[in-house]
Amino acid sequence: MIGLIHRMLAASGNYKGRIYGAFVLAFFKDLLMKAPIVVSYFIITAFIDGEITKTACIYAAVALVVSVAVQAILQNCSDRLQSAAGYMIFADMRMKLGNHLRRMPMGYFTEGNIGKISSVLSTDMVFIEENCMSTIADMMSYLCSQAIMVIFMFIFDIRLGITSLIISLIMLFIGEKMKTSTLKHSAERQSASEKVTESVIDFTEGIGLIKSYNIVGEKSRELTNSFEENCKVNIGFERQQEPWQISINLTYALGTIAVFGLCALLYHYGVMPVNYFVGILLFLFDLFIPMKSFYGQIARLTVMSACMDRIEEVFDAPELDDTGTSTDADSSAPEIEYRNVTFAYDKKDVLHDISFTADKGEMIALVGPSGGGKSTIASLLARLWDIQSGEIRLRGTDIRDMPLSALLDNISMVFQRVYLFADTVYNNIALGRPTATREEVIEAAKKARCYDFIMQLPDGFDTVIGEGGTSLSGGQAQRISIARCILKDSPIVILDEATASVDADNESYIQEAISELCKGKTLIVIAHRLNTIENADKILVISGGKLAEQGTHSELMQKGGIYCGFVKRRQQAAMWKM
Repeated sequence: MIGLIHRMLAASGNYKGRIYGAFVLAFFKDLLMKAPIVVSYFIITAFIDGEITKTACIYAAVALVVSVAVQAILQNCSDRLQSAAGYMIFADMRMKLGNHLRRMPMGYFTEGNIGKISSVLSTDMVFIEENCMSTIADMMSYLCSQAIMVIFMFIFDIRLGITSLIISLIMLFIGEKMKTSTLKHSAERQSASEKVTESVIDFTEGIGLIKSYNIVGEKSRELTNSFEENCKVNIGFERQQEPWQISINLTYALGTIAVFGLCALLYHYGVMPVNYFVGILLFLFDLFIPMKSFYGQIARLTVMSACMDRIEEVFDAPELDDTGTSTDADSSAPEIEYRNVTFAYDKKDVLHDISFTADKGEMIALVGPSGGGKSTIASLLARLWDIQSGEIRLRGTDIRDMPLSALLDNISMVFQRVYLFADTVYNNIALGRPTATREEVIEAAKKARCYDFIMQLPDGFDTVIGEGGTSLSGGQAQRISIARCILKDSPIVILDEATASVDADNESYIQEAISELCKGKTLIVIAHRLNTIENADKILVISGGKLAEQGTHSELMQKGGIYCGFVKRRQQAAMWKM
């Protein structure tokens, strides 16, 4: 149990001093809570001895009022210290987690971990900061208070001290068994909570598809089942604690009776004076309260431990190595060079021995069947993942030897699936270069052919758009993303053909915007429409994760291989449509 508290203190970092300060205040507050009993003891003793006076009663009353007032002050200060520390600790931890996630490979986010991250942020961290940090100093105080109570009983009588110590150790033994059992069920409880989060995310993200296939009822049942399972696990968690709590409460009751019986015997045989007997009776029902209260909080601490396990699991996920320092450029080297690149997702090879070069200003087109590895090749240049073997070089320097920020400054990416933030149009464009002036942002919007429709929005550039760009059409959102890339003005552009899934009205605008974006740039184009890459300097045909063919359009057509087959099939399909 102490180990769980120590674990939380270890995570407190720079705020550990606040927790210890809160503990000291809570300890003195707990001592003052015994003031009424102490005052009562002295008043009753004076009454028994016939020495009670009006002045003594007044002093006793003043002492009680002062103790209550000081208790309130100490409680307030303790709560401020430990509760505020909890929010500060997890504010820093969330920022640390954000920085950690920023350095994670994209593979981590595509392996079913979105629900885990959401659950850690919205459930685990919130539980600890709201339920544990506000009581951790009090729990430390309970342990010290119990030790003092046992010592106090030894001072009264060694036999009472031994009895109290044995009962405390029995409660400790039961409590530790309770902790072991609850730790196991706490992990199951938090895992069920994560599954609920994943189910909600899946349902909300796929609601369009769910409605279009009229399977709302089926998916709703799946979501309901997830909630019901979570409810079942939580109720099971409470039920497994019940026997242990009963055992703790029973030990408390029997222990109190045992001490009372021993006191009665000692008093009966004249071993204990009457004032001592009365004093112990006053303290009796508080004697084991600290231990009982301590283990009454066991569920919080064990759930906290399970939460910390899950938080640490996310933090332990390996980051991309970002120790590179090289910023050198070899003007004689190709702008981009892939040397025998091999890459695997979770030990399953996706790319095998890919090699090609792109000189400055060239257009490289990647074509091939869906799932062949085209998007992966482009993504590896931006180090969204790291390769297993080979090298990817930028102007002669291995990209792993470059600072990640310097690498990404050289690359802009435009994909079919556009994501815009729930912010103003202006801020979504300015994301490309936050230091840009307003005039530069507006000029980028004009080049991306989105200025006119932006000005028709209710607040122009200051219009707040929905998360993901939901308040805009797909073509409008795409042009804003292109404006963002134009503003960034990187020398390399990765283009997952942006017109592949937009309507004809938007396609011409997007083509014009892309033309502005690509002027003087080195391009890597993931091609879906083969007619758009006929003028590419080099076409790479990717099939089964391998570089099957490469060359210009005319060279590949003369070769009569895979690419030639693609083109002919597309031409035949176009004729059938006519």
